[in-house]
Amino acid sequence: MRQDLIEKYGEARLPRYTSYPTAPGFSPTVGAGTYGDWLSAIKPGTNASLYLHIPFCRSMCWYCGCHTTITQRDAPILDYIDMLRKEIGLVSERVENRIKVRHIHFGGGTPTIMKPQEFRDLIGLLHARFGLVAGAEIAVEIDPRTLTAEMAAALGEAGVTRASLGVQSFDPVVQKAINRMQSEAQTAEAVTRLRIAGVSGINFDLIYGLPHQTVQSCIDTTKAAVAMRPERFAVFGYAHIPSFKKHQRLIDERALPDASARAEQAEAIAETLVAAGYIRIGLDHYALPSDDLAIAAKRGRLRRNFQGYTMDACETLIGFGASAIGRTPAGYIQNEVPPGLYAQRIASGRLATVKGYRLTAEDRLRADIIERLMCDFCADITTIGARHGFDAAPLLQGNARLAALAEDGAIDIRGGTVTVRQDHRFIIRAVAAAFDAYIDQSARTHSKAA
Repeated sequence: MRQDLIEKYGEARLPRYTSYPTAPGFSPTVGAGTYGDWLSAIKPGTNASLYLHIPFCRSMCWYCGCHTTITQRDAPILDYIDMLRKEIGLVSERVENRIKVRHIHFGGGTPTIMKPQEFRDLIGLLHARFGLVAGAEIAVEIDPRTLTAEMAAALGEAGVTRASLGVQSFDPVVQKAINRMQSEAQTAEAVTRLRIAGVSGINFDLIYGLPHQTVQSCIDTTKAAVAMRPERFAVFGYAHIPSFKKHQRLIDERALPDASARAEQAEAIAETLVAAGYIRIGLDHYALPSDDLAIAAKRGRLRRNFQGYTMDACETLIGFGASAIGRTPAGYIQNEVPPGLYAQRIASGRLATVKGYRLTAEDRLRADIIERLMCDFCADITTIGARHGFDAAPLLQGNARLAALAEDGAIDIRGGTVTVRQDHRFIIRAVAAAFDAYIDQSARTHSKAA
């Protein structure tokens, strides 16, 4: 990696582009009424995905950037699930069996903080209210430290096809610094339980850029994780935003690696995974060659959404729960973030939407370009423009960000196609940002690009 480009682009706060426009651009002008109209306008037979947010954990990991609440009691969780079930009812009344659910994702927080029967009942309600197509993917985020054999069995019985396990780092020094003690044995036991239960797809999340983390500790963690042979890895850079996530103030900033060290850690993890037989996919994912994600990437069918890289091509995503974000063909919507305010809205019989964004034709064009860059490191701007009914020339001509990247040797522009050079893919977010019309308005709220 070129040190000058790491310093020039790596320190910029840029989106991960799991959506476009990104969440900081959402506005309260799109509320519950608008969302209700958008739901009612969904066409019969529309393929859709569901996202359910479970914002509870038993303890706080200091690096966490998610919307979650710490509780040792079950009562708040039960109350929340009751509201979640009511929201499912409110939404299902508006879509009137017009959608075909192909993907369900439970995120958190810790979705498996629910009791086994509570999870079974929730899946049963989704079947009853929406109906799932045969072979639908059901994915659940899991904290390996708290996964019981009973819960693993319930996941298998409910038809869960993929589990995403938080690993982050196995280095005990790093774990202490982020308030997340998790042994290799705990993680391996969780994997074994899930596979026995029939959950065939296992993902591991790793993080670099954590306090006291080194290149060697990243390599050691990756090798230990590879020994458990998950089908996929997602490797993220720690985003330190203590002004937004106050619990991150408990992390010693002096122990955080600089941009150059972060880049070295990321590359060390990548090299270790590739050497172990994993295919590098997009910005931060890795998969075994036989995995569906690797096959999709090879065939040019990779997509990107709020869960990262995916094969999910549904344009309709219905989000349930506090802070959940959804999308219809008309635009994006987000629910109330605090669980209490979310519950108040649902209890009153209203949708919980408090902000969103109405997509324009140009937004759809730019979103298409950015997604192809993030997925393929290449985008035929002319062809994409024509597909959306736009002359793409203005997006290339006079684009100062793009010109700087080309001058720095990071990209090639030929015949209307932008290609990121193989050895410069670490700054793909900076390339995507060259097509973001709103970047200067929202860059302050995003994580570092390297």
